[in-house]
Amino acid sequence: MRQVQRQHWRPSFDCGLGDVKWARQFAPLRSAGMNGLRLAVSWLTVLPVRGPETVDRVAAGRAIALAPLVGGLLGAGAAGLLWMLVWVGASPVLAGLLAVGALALITRGMHLDGLADTMDGLGSYGPPERARQIMKSGGAGPFGVTALVFSIGVQAVSFAALAEADRWFAVALAVTVGRIAVVLACRKGIDAAPDTSFGALVAGTQHPLTAALWFAAALTAAIFATPDHWQGPLAILIALTAATILVRHTVRRFAGLSGDTLGATIELTVSLTAATLSL
Repeated sequence: MRQVQRQHWRPSFDCGLGDVKWARQFAPLRSAGMNGLRLAVSWLTVLPVRGPETVDRVAAGRAIALAPLVGGLLGAGAAGLLWMLVWVGASPVLAGLLAVGALALITRGMHLDGLADTMDGLGSYGPPERARQIMKSGGAGPFGVTALVFSIGVQAVSFAALAEADRWFAVALAVTVGRIAVVLACRKGIDAAPDTSFGALVAGTQHPLTAALWFAAALTAAIFATPDHWQGPLAILIALTAATILVRHTVRRFAGLSGDTLGATIELTVSLTAATLSL
């Protein structure tokens, strides 16, 4: 009789080697992305997130490119707080003011401080060196105080109007678009102002494609932010155009980009976006 040889099945691990190799190849990229996100969170919020120990222009560029994601988290938190305050019986205006205050606290007030310093610098009418000296003085002059009152007031009233219309997504979008404006402000071709450490890290780090992708994402998301689908994209276009004009003017006026300018850009963009979405 013919003897039948039994073949024992053995598990093969070769089928997963390709996946392992692929994972190993992309591990540095994934790690760099997470480091960039942690750095963005540590820069833009008070959350106890540690970034990388050493930060160069490459790491700073990744953080700026991911800043809109942090903006999305902040926007979702602001919209959630606004909804909760209205739900428990707070007036929309009070809820809007508290939401703006919460955003200021969680961002260390840096953006509002940058807005005040930038407006004081622009109002000095002196040469770039004198304007930068005024911005670094630490105090808030009449131009800065006026800008703060205007920005906080516009955002609070706009958030209140959006809350009354149940446009919670529009609130989150406005905060997010403020951080998209930072990506546009740090695009290639923008130089840093002299004697500015943060500006030297981030100015000119963003590829035009990165800025274009975030701009397109904002326009697409804005379609769903208002009942009239044209209003949202128009609001984004107006806000980001104004932000671009502000950056261009301040770069010329201060001889480069600085962290204060970025803070002013964020506040201006959030205010304009929220205001136009609330109309």
